[in-house]
Formats: sequence, C-alpha cells, structure tokens
Amino acid sequence: MPYVTATICIPGVQGSNQCATVDHMQLDTGSVGVRVLGSALGSALAGRLPKQSGATDDPTGNASIAECAVFGSGYTWGSIKRADVTIGGKTAGNMPLQVIADDQYATPSDCQSRGVYNLGSATALGANGVIGIGPAQRDFPAAAQTVLPSAYYYCTSATSCTSTRVPLDTQVMNPVADFTSDNNGTIIRLPALPAGGQASVTGELVFGIGTQKNNAMPSQPNILALDQYGYFSTTYKGNTFSSAIDSGSNANIFADYTVPYAGDWYVPTTTLSLSAMLTGADKAASVNVPFSLANGWTLLASQYAAYDSLGSPSAGMFIWGLPFFFGRSVYTVINNVVVGKQPAPFIAF
Repeated sequence: MPYVTATICIPGVQGSNQCATVDHMQLDTGSVGVRVLGSALGSALAGRLPKQSGATDDPTGNASIAECAVFGSGYTWGSIKRADVTIGGKTAGNMPLQVIADDQYATPSDCQSRGVYNLGSATALGANGVIGIGPAQRDFPAAAQTVLPSAYYYCTSATSCTSTRVPLDTQVMNPVADFTSDNNGTIIRLPALPAGGQASVTGELVFGIGTQKNNAMPSQPNILALDQYGYFSTTYKGNTFSSAIDSGSNANIFADYTVPYAGDWYVPTTTLSLSAMLTGADKAASVNVPFSLANGWTLLASQYAAYDSLGSPSAGMFIWGLPFFFGRSVYTVINNVVVGKQPAPFIAF
C-alpha cells in the first residue's frame, strides 16, 4: 500500500499538544476524505477535536454526526470531527474528517451488516488511517438529498444513532479540494518494478494539475472521463465492466475464471501477459493497457511491499489497483474543474 504522513490539529491551533503527526496513512484514489484511527490521534486529541453537527434530519440541530464508510475489505465506523490536516506542506483547514473507532457511539447493526470486516484497528486496516484523494470533493454527495443506507447518522446518545441526510459542507471532504491552491487534483508517480516485486518503493505525490511547473499534463495523455460515481469501463476478453483506478487496492481485481485461483489470489502456472481496453465514460477515447498476472501466493512469499503482477478474482467491477500505478504518472482530477479543455472528473496517464 502507498502511505503518506499527515499532521492533524485542532482547527486554527498549532503546537505539539494540539496536533498529532500520523504516519502510515494509506493513500487512496478509490475513496474520498480523511479517516484516522482514534488510537493514532490519542484519546486526548481525538476528544478535543470539535464535533460535526447539522444533520438535515436531526430534530435537535446539534447532535453529533457519525459515519459508516464501506470499503471492499470492510467498514469503518466513527464520529465526524473537524480538524486542520497538513500533508506535504499543504493544509486543508477546518475540514470534516472521520475519527475511526473513537468509541463515542455504538456501531449500528445495519453498518455491521454492510461490511464483512470491522476495519477499526491498525491491524485490520493495515494503516493508521486513509487519505482519500478520489475524483470528488465530498464522499457521498447523494446523501445531501437522500438518506443512504448505512452511511451518515446523527447520534443523540452513545447507543442511539439514526440514518440521516447531511448537507455537503458537513460531509467528509477530499483534503486536496480544501487547499487554497493546487487544489484541482493529484499526481501519483511510482517507478517501474522488477519482476517479482520489490521490498520497498519511494514515489511522489504531487498536488495540483497544470498549476505549477512540476504538475503539467503530458503533451499526449491518455484521458478517461469519469461518470458521477468516478467510473469508466474496461473491456476484457470480450466482457465489459464498470471500472475504477484505485491506489488503495494492492492488486488488480477482476474476473477471469480461465485462470486458476486459490483463495484471494490468481495462481497461474506461469506469468501471463494480458491486456484490456479502457474507455472513458463519455466514450471519447479508449486505450489498450497491457498488464501481467503472476502466481499471487508465490509473489507474497517474498513478503515484499510492492508487486505489479498481483491479481485477485472478483465477479463485480474491474478494479485497476496499485499494480497499474507502477511505471506511470497517474493524474486524478477532481470534479467541477477544467484542465486544458477537458472537464473533470477524469483520470489521465
């Protein structure tokens, strides 16, 4: 997984006892918003961050908001608080974030039923938190108009949380969109890997696209327009799937039952050279992308941190995970902006 370090502070206040610097925050283009374990902040700071209230359906008007965020591997539950978040010298001020497993409110049963696994610890999450830098400003815009199942709640007591609509300005937010500059997207740059993977990798996270000399778009990029959910399509062996590019997944996740698999991983007898066609939501452009698929259990036996040929079977979407990023610069542009002549949201590489 790609990790970054973030400093999280009480809004408008600096100082060692007002902030926590949290390492091993997973960098995730497949989600939106900052989510940090209460244990990584420390109970004292987590308790002092101002609560987020203002749920649309809250009759009191001041009940705390909490969230159930569902990922492919499970769910996170915790309060929504406000904080200043600094990453790489850029600060998102007074923004809503989720404090995971802060033990303020009992997890609703419908949240537990949505995710197969509780990600409320560093061991379960594989990180101290998540920095979601997907192609949207807020994590669930539809929740401003509709009560979504197992999403946002207002909590009137430690044991009573009720599903609710929440205004956009109270929702968990993409930190990049809250920067005062270089706030229209991100670039992740990772080097190519040798066959079999690598023990560790250092890459770059660049803020802004087309705003500085170091973040210009290439002269002939591959551009994939995204739909309102952040999806494009992938056609693989004659079948077309909804698709996303997700740095938070450690493998390419797709369906090909002509390839043997064991548990979570594909296990071909030899490394396969495959390809798929990626098409933007506007169908204006398609690009053929080659990729490799190796025996997952053989790869993982090395206990390396990075692999570019790891694959996992799934009958749903085609998820281009972290293997897609190696050897590329991948641009994620946040909705409601235009870069060059291309309206966002879009992915480019």
